Formats: sequence, C-alpha cells, structure tokens
Amino acid sequence: MKLVVDENIVQGKEAFNSFGEVIFLGGRKITNEVLSDVDVLIVRSITNVNEELLKNTKVKFVGTATIGTDHIDLGYLKENDISFSSAAVCNSYSVAEYVLSAITYFANKDNFVFSDKSIGIIGYGNIGTKLAKIATVLGMKVVINDPPKERVATNNIFSSFEEAIKCDIITFHVPLNFDGIDKTVHMLNATNLNLIKENAILINSSRGPVVSNEDLEEKLKQNKNFSVVLDVWEQEPNFNLELFNLVDIGTPHIAGYSYEGKVNGTQMIYEALSDYLGTQKIWTPKLATVEESEIEISSTLSIEAIIKKILDKSYNIIEDDELLRKSVLLSEKEKEDYFDSLRKNYKTRRELNNFQALFNNADASIVEILKTLRLKINS
Repeated sequence: MKLVVDENIVQGKEAFNSFGEVIFLGGRKITNEVLSDVDVLIVRSITNVNEELLKNTKVKFVGTATIGTDHIDLGYLKENDISFSSAAVCNSYSVAEYVLSAITYFANKDNFVFSDKSIGIIGYGNIGTKLAKIATVLGMKVVINDPPKERVATNNIFSSFEEAIKCDIITFHVPLNFDGIDKTVHMLNATNLNLIKENAILINSSRGPVVSNEDLEEKLKQNKNFSVVLDVWEQEPNFNLELFNLVDIGTPHIAGYSYEGKVNGTQMIYEALSDYLGTQKIWTPKLATVEESEIEISSTLSIEAIIKKILDKSYNIIEDDELLRKSVLLSEKEKEDYFDSLRKNYKTRRELNNFQALFNNADASIVEILKTLRLKINS
C-alpha cells in the first residue's frame, strides 16, 4: 500500500508508517501526478481535494486532520466510492482558548469586565458550545445564532443573526457553505456590517470567506469604530495586506494549532484508516508533560487579570500577531511563503488543561471559572 501524507501533520510518521510506503509532502506540493499510484491520501486544510487532484488515481481513502471539510469535494468522493474521514472536534478547545485570549487582551487593554459584555456566538457546534459555557461562567450575556440547529431544536436558546452581531463581542464558528439556505460565504458584508455597534469586538476564526474581506476593509477605512481580530483570510496565503493593517489582531490561521489539537487530529485519522483497512490499532500518541506548569494566582486580582496571567503562560495571542506583522515589508511571493512558514514552523502551544493554578484562599467563583477552563486547582 502507498500513502501520501502532508509532512506537517504532527506525529504523522509515527502514526502512518506502519501502513506501507509513505511519501511525506508539503500540502501545496500534492498533485495529481504525485497521486497516480497512491492508495491513501492524508491532508490538512491547504490541499484542495477534488476531481482535478484525484482523477485517474488509485486513491480510495482520503483523510483530513482538520475539523473543516470545505477543501474537500465530498460529492466527488461519494460518486467515486472514495472513503472519507475528517477530524471533527479535534481542536475545538484550542480555538475556544484563542477566542478567550483575544477577549482577555481587550478586557485588560480597554479596562472592561467580562460580566458587562454580551457575546454573539455564530455557530453552535463543538467550538461554539464550549465558548458559550466559558462566556456564561464569566458572566456574559450569551446570544447564540445557528439556523440549522434552531430548526431541529426542542428548546428556545437561539437568536437571529442580526441580534448576534449587535452584541459587544461577535465570534464566528461556522462551516464554509457556498450556497443553499445555510450559505455562510460573506455572511458579514456591506449590508450588515453597519449593525456592529461602536467599541464592539469582531472575531473570525472559522473560515476567511465567512466575512467579506473587501467589505470589511472598506468599512474600517470609512469608520473604524470597533475592534477586529482575524485568524482566517480570503485567498490564503495571499491575504489582504491592506485589511491586515487595519485590524487590531491578525494571525496566520493558527487558532486551532494547539499541540493537543494537532495530535488529536492525527489520532482520529489514524483510527479511521485502521477501521477502513480492518487493521489493528497499534499506535497511540505520546504527549510530553508541560514543564513549569504551575501558575501562582493572587485572589486579590480581578478575573480579567487572573485569566491574562494564565494565558500569558499558556497562549498569548499578541505573540502570533507580532510575528505576522513582520510580513508587511515583504514582496507578494515572500508574504505568501512567510504565511505558510508561520504555520509550518508553529511553536508548541499547550492547552489549559496542562496547567495548574496555585491559590491562597481562592474565591469559590474564581475556582468555578478556572475549572470550566479545565485548569487544575491547588488552593
């Protein structure tokens, strides 16, 4: 058996070498010619898997070590009897912590408290539900928009898209749907951008085209009266540099790039391939223990300051923004290569469940919040 595996899949060699001959390639270097005699293809989100890539190849199993599937032509796979598996859920905590880091940054910079804010969560799947739980324990008013789930819901927890984008914080967690009743391409556009209130925070860590980059750029040029955090961009890696210079925080599509999220994705596709082939599952991932995982917390600090201190240890979003800022003086080709290199060579980022908060006389409400964030508590 012959496999092609994206070389940037974490622990990919350990997971897939036992299946047969494996070729490891960069995701943008996987071509139809390369796949001519290949049986299994394992990719990430930067490889578009469609008829152009797979026509006249032997590929009968495709796996993507990502939660999204908009880079996969699922219809073509089904028509050609090609098995498929994605890694849904694998990095949902990572994305939730990315969003929390962004909100915490603004809370400390602009001196606001979490409990004074409303948050519009657009998309109530694996990530949105985790964020809603976090926002609720922080005291925020949570407004949820998810029409597909609302249509089958037995409870009345959903609100309109317009209500969600009128919140103090707006965060997108939807799949990229190009058409139909639940189309998400350019959900946020020139028509509804004006509904965003002054001093709001807009966050997109789902897919770039969910927000019209052109319309957002024009809006910010005319009147930049709200803050913007973008992790995803239209036409990556050729992202809109003019828009980047207008946003408050910009990162290179790494919201889900925690080490745990990446390893979870590898494990899920490994297990799916094992099930497809009917082979024994002999590989299990190994995660190193986090050194210096203890964080001393003073109970006299505000919850906004406490979470900032914790995230400074685990994940500080500004560090990723500062790295991408270095691309502003590069040529077009250099900028694209640099965007990809930031993803390929991304630091080892560990999730909050690896850390322990050390307290003296911890307040019960603070303990509840940190437990919701999955921290270990020693008080």
